[in-house]
Amino acid sequence: MNTPTYKIVDQKQGSQAWLDYRRTMRNASETAAVLGESPWCTPYQLWLQKTSRSIVAVTAAMQHGTDMEPVARAAYEAQSGNIMQPLVLQDCAYSASLDGMNLDGDLIVEIKCPYRGADSALWKEAAAGHVPGHYWLQVQHQLMVAGAVLAHVWVYDGQQGLLIPVERDETAMERIRQGWEVFQTYLDSDTPPPLTDADTVMREDGAWTAAARTFSEAKAAVDSADAVLALARETLVALALHPRETGGGVSVTRFWKAGAVAYAKVPELKGLDLSAYRGKSREEVRVSLN
Repeated sequence: MNTPTYKIVDQKQGSQAWLDYRRTMRNASETAAVLGESPWCTPYQLWLQKTSRSIVAVTAAMQHGTDMEPVARAAYEAQSGNIMQPLVLQDCAYSASLDGMNLDGDLIVEIKCPYRGADSALWKEAAAGHVPGHYWLQVQHQLMVAGAVLAHVWVYDGQQGLLIPVERDETAMERIRQGWEVFQTYLDSDTPPPLTDADTVMREDGAWTAAARTFSEAKAAVDSADAVLALARETLVALALHPRETGGGVSVTRFWKAGAVAYAKVPELKGLDLSAYRGKSREEVRVSLN
């Protein structure tokens, strides 16, 4: 076992204080999202959560897992003979909320209680001895924080359980650390990470289709009017021979405007970090034709 450097955080898992604490930490359950391998959360969606721009809604499946965890842990202890204590561990910026750790600290358990039980895809993968990639990354993060050498993934359907051992993978842990370092730059700069294909939702419902058709037709009409407007403007400018000419309700005026400041060429600004003078990021909406 690696020499542990963590501290135990006195937080009840699921409490508001625990949720507030998690918002400031690099959590094991978020690592798959950071690395773009979560089936439920993209890096952009995680950034919204970590910057308090959105909240995570508790689904029926999530509540089921929370409710079943004590029963599942008791079943695991009865089958394995291991006594496991739930703990929240912190090692520097990294946190891991463990479903259980043994007294020696060399073994942890991660409990999964799929909502559909033995009919779930997770149960079928576990029955084949496989841990899905996003859960595997979560467990590697937990092993990294805990300094343990082995994890048991315990998949429980309410009556029986499947146990899959997962060993430490130092290469995966280095990837986790590098991924979080990159993600941290988005948090520090209050800049969202790039959108991925998973951030796109395809809409085919009637309300969307009707609004999209109206927008497309209106955009085409505006573009046509803009072309007519541009041509009329060019004609008026060509006809105007004096600094100011007016007629027919339209004026053409020629005037001088100061040039823009090339801030990149100001010697005093070279190497100066201007981020402290930048306003907070704000969301803007762009509607465009594909």
